[in-house]
Amino acid sequence: MSAGSAAVPVNAEQTGRRVEEVLDRLAASGDPAATAAAEELVRSLMDFYGAGLARILHLLSSAPGEPPAGLLGDELVASLLLLHDLHPEDRDTRIARALDSVREHTLEVVDFEEDSGTLKLRAQSSGGCGCGCGSGADARQAAEAALACFAPEVRAVDVQTAPAGPALLQIGTGPAPTRTR
Repeated sequence: MSAGSAAVPVNAEQTGRRVEEVLDRLAASGDPAATAAAEELVRSLMDFYGAGLARILHLLSSAPGEPPAGLLGDELVASLLLLHDLHPEDRDTRIARALDSVREHTLEVVDFEEDSGTLKLRAQSSGGCGCGCGSGADARQAAEAALACFAPEVRAVDVQTAPAGPALLQIGTGPAPTRTR
Protein backbone atom coordinates (compact mmCIF):
# COMPACT_ATOMS: atom_id res chain seq x y z
CA MET A 1 0.00 0.00 0.00
CA SER A 2 1.42 3.38 -0.93
CA ALA A 3 1.66 6.18 1.59
CA GLY A 4 -0.92 8.22 -0.29
CA SER A 5 -3.65 5.58 -0.51
CA ALA A 6 -6.44 5.45 2.06
CA ALA A 7 -6.25 2.72 4.71
CA VAL A 8 -8.91 0.05 4.47
CA PRO A 9 -10.74 -0.38 7.81
CA VAL A 10 -9.73 -3.64 9.48
CA ASN A 11 -11.45 -5.31 12.40
CA ALA A 12 -8.88 -7.26 14.43
CA GLU A 13 -11.43 -9.67 15.91
CA GLN A 14 -12.89 -10.55 12.51
CA THR A 15 -9.42 -10.94 11.02
CA GLY A 16 -8.40 -13.33 13.81
CA ARG A 17 -11.53 -15.41 13.24
CA ARG A 18 -10.84 -15.46 9.50
CA VAL A 19 -7.27 -16.73 10.02
CA GLU A 20 -8.58 -19.47 12.34
CA GLU A 21 -11.23 -20.47 9.78
CA VAL A 22 -8.63 -20.77 7.00
CA LEU A 23 -6.33 -22.83 9.22
CA ASP A 24 -9.26 -25.07 10.21
CA ARG A 25 -10.19 -25.59 6.54
CA LEU A 26 -6.61 -26.56 5.76
CA ALA A 27 -6.57 -28.98 8.69
CA ALA A 28 -9.87 -30.50 7.50
CA SER A 29 -8.42 -31.02 4.02
CA GLY A 30 -6.34 -33.86 5.42
CA ASP A 31 -3.01 -32.56 4.13
CA PRO A 32 -0.77 -32.34 7.21
CA ALA A 33 2.11 -30.78 5.24
CA ALA A 34 -0.10 -27.92 3.99
CA THR A 35 -1.51 -27.39 7.49
CA ALA A 36 1.97 -27.30 9.04
CA ALA A 37 3.21 -24.90 6.34
CA ALA A 38 0.24 -22.55 6.88
CA GLU A 39 0.73 -22.55 10.65
CA GLU A 40 4.46 -21.85 10.19
CA LEU A 41 3.62 -18.99 7.82
CA VAL A 42 1.24 -17.45 10.37
CA ARG A 43 3.88 -17.79 13.14
CA SER A 44 6.57 -16.23 10.95
CA LEU A 45 4.40 -13.28 10.02
CA MET A 46 3.37 -12.81 13.67
CA ASP A 47 7.03 -12.81 14.73
CA PHE A 48 7.95 -10.36 11.97
CA TYR A 49 5.15 -7.89 12.70
CA GLY A 50 5.63 -8.27 16.45
CA ALA A 51 9.31 -7.36 16.13
CA GLY A 52 8.38 -4.35 14.00
CA LEU A 53 5.81 -3.18 16.52
CA ALA A 54 8.29 -3.64 19.38
CA ARG A 55 10.80 -1.49 17.47
CA ILE A 56 8.16 1.20 16.86
CA LEU A 57 7.28 1.29 20.58
CA HIS A 58 10.96 1.44 21.51
CA LEU A 59 11.54 4.38 19.15
CA LEU A 60 8.44 6.15 20.44
CA SER A 61 9.44 5.61 24.07
CA SER A 62 12.91 7.08 23.44
CA ALA A 63 11.24 10.28 22.27
CA PRO A 64 10.16 12.72 24.98
CA GLY A 65 6.76 12.01 26.54
CA GLU A 66 4.42 9.05 26.40
CA PRO A 67 3.22 7.34 23.21
CA PRO A 68 0.55 9.53 21.63
CA ALA A 69 -2.91 8.91 23.08
CA GLY A 70 -4.26 8.48 19.55
CA LEU A 71 -1.89 5.55 19.06
CA LEU A 72 -3.01 3.70 22.20
CA GLY A 73 -6.65 4.69 21.68
CA ASP A 74 -6.84 3.26 18.17
CA GLU A 75 -8.65 -0.11 18.14
CA LEU A 76 -6.46 -1.70 15.46
CA VAL A 77 -3.17 -0.54 16.99
CA ALA A 78 -4.31 -1.55 20.48
CA SER A 79 -5.28 -5.00 19.20
CA LEU A 80 -1.90 -5.49 17.53
CA LEU A 81 -0.02 -4.35 20.63
CA LEU A 82 -2.06 -6.73 22.80
CA LEU A 83 -1.63 -9.60 20.37
CA HIS A 84 2.14 -9.23 20.68
CA ASP A 85 2.06 -8.50 24.44
CA LEU A 86 3.48 -5.01 23.82
CA HIS A 87 0.69 -2.73 25.06
CA PRO A 88 2.21 -0.35 27.64
CA GLU A 89 -1.02 0.15 29.61
CA ASP A 90 -2.17 -2.27 32.30
CA ARG A 91 -5.51 -4.09 32.11
CA ASP A 92 -7.41 -1.67 34.35
CA THR A 93 -6.27 1.35 32.33
CA ARG A 94 -7.28 -0.35 29.08
CA ILE A 95 -10.68 -1.28 30.52
CA ALA A 96 -11.22 2.33 31.61
CA ARG A 97 -10.19 3.57 28.14
CA ALA A 98 -12.65 1.18 26.48
CA LEU A 99 -15.53 2.14 28.78
CA ASP A 100 -14.81 5.84 28.25
CA SER A 101 -15.41 5.26 24.54
CA VAL A 102 -18.96 4.07 25.30
CA ARG A 103 -20.39 7.55 25.53
CA GLU A 104 -24.08 6.61 25.41
CA HIS A 105 -23.82 4.75 28.74
CA THR A 106 -22.29 5.68 32.08
CA LEU A 107 -20.52 2.53 33.19
CA GLU A 108 -18.66 1.97 36.45
CA VAL A 109 -16.38 -1.00 37.13
CA VAL A 110 -17.56 -3.03 40.12
CA ASP A 111 -15.21 -6.02 39.92
CA PHE A 112 -13.14 -8.18 37.58
CA GLU A 113 -13.03 -11.93 38.18
CA GLU A 114 -9.63 -13.16 36.96
CA ASP A 115 -10.61 -16.84 36.75
CA SER A 116 -13.69 -16.42 34.58
CA GLY A 117 -12.68 -13.18 32.85
CA THR A 118 -16.00 -11.62 33.89
CA LEU A 119 -16.14 -7.86 34.23
CA LYS A 120 -18.94 -6.65 36.49
CA LEU A 121 -20.21 -3.17 35.69
CA ARG A 122 -22.82 -0.84 37.09
CA ALA A 123 -24.80 1.22 34.58
CA GLN A 124 -26.05 4.54 35.83
CA SER A 125 -29.52 5.42 34.60
CA SER A 126 -29.47 8.30 32.19
CA GLY A 127 -33.03 9.42 32.03
CA GLY A 128 -35.75 7.01 30.98
CA CYS A 129 -37.94 5.18 33.39
CA GLY A 130 -35.13 3.80 35.56
CA CYS A 131 -36.72 0.38 35.55
CA GLY A 132 -33.79 -1.25 33.75
CA CYS A 133 -35.96 -2.33 30.83
CA GLY A 134 -33.51 -3.07 28.04
CA SER A 135 -30.91 -0.45 28.89
CA GLY A 136 -28.73 -3.03 30.68
CA ALA A 137 -28.60 -5.22 27.57
CA ASP A 138 -27.68 -2.23 25.40
CA ALA A 139 -24.96 -1.22 27.86
CA ARG A 140 -23.59 -4.78 27.94
CA GLN A 141 -23.40 -4.99 24.14
CA ALA A 142 -21.73 -1.59 23.88
CA ALA A 143 -19.21 -2.50 26.60
CA GLU A 144 -18.43 -5.88 24.99
CA ALA A 145 -17.79 -4.23 21.63
CA ALA A 146 -15.46 -1.63 23.14
CA LEU A 147 -13.60 -4.15 25.31
CA ALA A 148 -12.99 -6.63 22.47
CA CYS A 149 -10.05 -4.61 21.13
CA PHE A 150 -8.75 -2.94 24.27
CA ALA A 151 -9.12 -5.70 26.88
CA PRO A 152 -9.50 -9.17 25.34
CA GLU A 153 -8.93 -10.76 28.75
CA VAL A 154 -12.51 -9.68 29.51
CA ARG A 155 -14.46 -12.68 28.25
CA ALA A 156 -17.88 -11.79 29.72
CA VAL A 157 -19.61 -8.61 30.85
CA ASP A 158 -22.24 -8.49 33.57
CA VAL A 159 -24.07 -5.15 33.82
CA GLN A 160 -26.11 -4.28 36.89
CA THR A 161 -28.41 -1.32 36.51
CA ALA A 162 -28.07 1.11 39.39
CA PRO A 163 -31.36 2.30 40.79
CA ALA A 164 -32.37 5.68 39.46
CA GLY A 165 -33.04 6.95 42.96
CA PRO A 166 -36.31 7.69 44.65
CA ALA A 167 -39.25 8.35 42.38
CA LEU A 168 -40.17 11.97 41.96
CA LEU A 169 -43.55 12.61 43.49
CA GLN A 170 -45.50 15.22 41.57
CA ILE A 171 -47.59 17.42 43.82
CA GLY A 172 -50.16 19.53 42.13
CA THR A 173 -52.87 21.79 43.35
CA GLY A 174 -55.95 20.09 44.66
CA PRO A 175 -59.45 20.59 43.32
CA ALA A 176 -60.82 24.06 43.67
CA PRO A 177 -62.76 24.46 46.93
CA THR A 178 -66.50 24.47 46.54
CA ARG A 179 -68.35 27.56 47.65
CA THR A 180 -71.24 27.33 49.99
CA ARG A 181 -74.00 29.92 49.90
